[in-house]
Amino acid sequence: MQKILDTAEELYQRVMELREQMMEVSETVQETDRKVEALENKVDHQSAILEALAEREGVDVDELVTEVAIEEAEPDEAADESDAAGADENGNAVSEAESGDEGA
Repeated sequence: MQKILDTAEELYQRVMELREQMMEVSETVQETDRKVEALENKVDHQSAILEALAEREGVDVDELVTEVAIEEAEPDEAADESDAAGADENGNAVSEAESGDEGA
């Protein structure tokens, strides 16, 4: 009978520990949610400011976004072009001497 009571007490302690951990996780999730919401608000405000500045300067934001999306969708093509033009893996120009292609 004592063994059953000891096991029950251990299980109860484990359940209480798990309950406490779950409460901590829940608090962390709520805090993270608040932080994410605050960051989203900041980004929205910054976007509005950037769009207003772009409009004032005559920059077409939609066109820029489209261009960036196209460039990001075709990264391999841009890398191939830079390699063909004598660039290293970072897109930096490489002279023949640096690349080891001197009359060897």
